[in-house]
Amino acid sequence: MKFLDLAKVYIRSGGGGAGAVSFRREKFIEYGGPDGGDGGRGGDVIAEAVPGLNTLIDFRYQQHFFAKTGQHGMGSQRTGASGDDIVLKLPVGTEILDEDEETVIADLTEVGQRVVLARGGNGGFGNLHFKSSTNRAPRNANPGQPGVERTIWLRLKLIADSGLVGLPNAGKSTFLAAVSNARPKIADYPFTTLHPNLGVVGIDGREFVMADIPGLIEGASEGRGIGDRFLGHIERCAVLLHLVDGTSEDVAADARTVLTELEAYSPVLMQKPRITALNKIDALDEDEIAERRAALEAEIGGKVLVMSGVAKTGVTEVLRALWAQISGARETPEEDEDDSGTWTP
Repeated sequence: MKFLDLAKVYIRSGGGGAGAVSFRREKFIEYGGPDGGDGGRGGDVIAEAVPGLNTLIDFRYQQHFFAKTGQHGMGSQRTGASGDDIVLKLPVGTEILDEDEETVIADLTEVGQRVVLARGGNGGFGNLHFKSSTNRAPRNANPGQPGVERTIWLRLKLIADSGLVGLPNAGKSTFLAAVSNARPKIADYPFTTLHPNLGVVGIDGREFVMADIPGLIEGASEGRGIGDRFLGHIERCAVLLHLVDGTSEDVAADARTVLTELEAYSPVLMQKPRITALNKIDALDEDEIAERRAALEAEIGGKVLVMSGVAKTGVTEVLRALWAQISGARETPEEDEDDSGTWTP
């Protein structure tokens, strides 16, 4: 199944049915009077987050979603049937944007969350509605309200606890394959990862979800390489793991490149907790590890862990550091919830 995280769709809610102009006609009933019914309401266009989906590929083949129009009113005071709603089933983590691709209409972050994107038009009044003491036989009725038509964008942001960032060939996919059952493509050339991958990672009896995105290069924010279009998938992560290739000649410059691109994309990503790890130490001797670790720590101004995804050296320490950040982020909403539960008049 092809991964698709951005789709443009066209939606239209149903128009309301027109009211009826009708009069009661029965034998032996004189002056029957008006009995035209109201029109039915048009259907809504609704978005719903459902489990089991992790791509927007369905919206590549169908872009138009039109709800049904309400039925017209009828005689004998019969109201027209309402039009059927149409439901867009979306993966959890989908953002719904307006046509400008900037205004957020809704953010579906939980299974079962629903939002009405376009409301159906109300049905028109039949002539029975206009009967009064001075107008005993009205011959007018209202048309139904038209439906709402709009263009929207669907943008998927994966739900993950931690995200992997780094230059191409920094060992991100190898690390994900080593700590989870995910099987991303691994090769000795840049950009082997062309779309995000998710893996469930276990450490000390606990589990969390890790996302691997395609590597960043200098100028990614300006569209070079695959660009920064996949960085949205790590915006929801509690912590980022920045992998730096230890076999590089200038690890400090490599780290600086990635951090620059993250900052150019969004200051929010730069504010997230970040753990930096020097990878591929199995190909280095002790002196090289110490030298490059010191250079990297001087560049980022913090602690640097050392590891090897292939040899699985230092992997446990990295996972425990990630879990420490993730567990803290998970506990914060619970504490806020307890505070909000305090009764106030």
